[in-house]
This record gives sequence, structure tokens and C-alpha cells, in this order.
Amino acid sequence: MTLTARENPGLIRSWLAFTRPKTWLIAVSPVIASLALAWSETRAFEPLTALFTISIAILMQAISNMENDLGYAERNAERGNRRGLPRATTMGWISLPTARIAIRIGALLALINTAVLIWIGGWIFLLIGLASLVAAYSYMGGPKPIAYTPFGELVVLVFFGLTAVCGTYFLQTGNISINACLLGLALGSVASGVLAVNNFRDHAHDASIGRNTLAVVIGKPGFLQLFRLLMLVPYGSLVIMAVNSNSLWPVLIAFATLPLAISIAKNLALKEHEELNEVMFGCVKLEGIFSMLFAAGCILSVFIENL
Repeated sequence: MTLTARENPGLIRSWLAFTRPKTWLIAVSPVIASLALAWSETRAFEPLTALFTISIAILMQAISNMENDLGYAERNAERGNRRGLPRATTMGWISLPTARIAIRIGALLALINTAVLIWIGGWIFLLIGLASLVAAYSYMGGPKPIAYTPFGELVVLVFFGLTAVCGTYFLQTGNISINACLLGLALGSVASGVLAVNNFRDHAHDASIGRNTLAVVIGKPGFLQLFRLLMLVPYGSLVIMAVNSNSLWPVLIAFATLPLAISIAKNLALKEHEELNEVMFGCVKLEGIFSMLFAAGCILSVFIENL
């Protein structure tokens, strides 16, 4: 049964709907994979630095989710033809003033966390932290939200892929490797796939409210082709990494997720409406499993090298 504004699910479920912790895996996975890569290539690992890197990743994902939820309510963008998960502010489960306060608290915590990363890694992380906050706010906030343009998937790839992986790697090692960039591209592509499914599911609704997402702009056939490419990019990156660094060949174990990626791409074309929510969370699952297997491959490469 679909919940309505009068059917409040309770405090905990309301805040879970607002912050959407199921999506936090998208933020944590690149950090874990990058930590493993940094250790395998340089033997560098600072636990406290890793902890603050993971916490800032979760904070930025939560802020993005909350700002997206609030932005929809502020713009009265909810229509009866949207097929996505219920939004806490639109449903009346969380008031707009409370939502704004929560976002400000999250931003303050993110700035404090960023200050620690600046102390560890230098002033470049002030720029990264501020850019991440601006991107999180601008997705549904401001006069020209990113969510109303075709650039949402690209922003996700940059911040939840390349920035997350390369930033984590740099904090541990003091530099950035080619393999870190390839890993960022791989995981950023899967993270972009999560948003791509979301936008594909709601393309009719988005078009009706003037949201010119990539799914709206290029149409169904082109978008499906692009999504298939996003699902294959990680495996091309794996091959290049294995060729680029002979000792890293164990990361090819992440190819075990290829059937899942192919299945997700097929289901995007076959399913519709609320059924696509399962496909979207399939992308989240794919990123998590891919990252865990990649990390395991990195660790295995070190043990094989030491034999």
C-alpha cells in the first residue's frame, strides 16, 4: 500500500526515507576500493585518515539525498505520475524547516570533517570539500538545479567516482596513480548508473515538470545504449589496470559481477515504473560487490607478490 501524508510511518522510518541510507553504499564503496588499491601499490594505510574519509563520503551522500528530497517539496515538483520512492518532505513526514536544519547540521559536520582532511592532505581538500557541498546543494537547489539539466550523471561520475577514489588515494599516499583514475572511472560509471535508472524511470514525469534530464533529452533508445556502456566501463577499466600493472591481475576477480551488470542493463529495457526501483538498487548492489571483490583482489595481489 502506498503511504500518503496522513499515513506517517513514524519518526525512524521518516528519517530513513529522508536520508536514504541504502544509497550510502555508493559513497562508501569507492573509498574502500581505493584504500585497498593504495595499500597494494604503496603499502600505505592510515586508519584514522581512512575513518575520516569514509565519514565525509557518507555525509556528502546523506546531504545530497536530503537536499534532493527538500528541493522537490520546495519546488512543488511532485506530480501523480512520478514512480519513484516517496519523499519525506513532500509526504509531510518531515517539515520543511526541520529538513533545512538537518541539512545545515550535515553541512557543518562535513565542514568540520573537511578541516581534518585539510590538516592531513593540504588545502586542496578545502576546494574539494566546498565543491562537493556546492554540488550536493545545486542538484536540486539554487536557480538552475543540476537535476533539471542533462548533466546529473556526469556530476555523479566526477564526485562519487573520480573525486572519491582519487581523493582517498591521495590522502593515503600523497599522490595519484593511473590505476586510481581508472578505478574512479569504473566506480563512477556504476554510481552514474544509479541516477540513470532513477531518471529513466521518471522520464515522463520529469518532462512534464520541465526537467530536461539526459533520459528526456536523448530519448529511450539512445539512453539505453548509454546505460549499457556505463555497465561495461568498469570491466574495461579492470583489464587496463591488469595490463598496466602485472601484479594487479587478481583484481580481475571483480569480473564475477559481470553477469549482474548485464542483467541490470537488460532489466532496464524490460521493466517499467515501480519495477525499476529494483533495478536501481541492483546498481547499488553491483557497486558494493564490485568494490569488495576489487579490494579482495588488491589484498590477494600483495600476498602473491610476497610469496
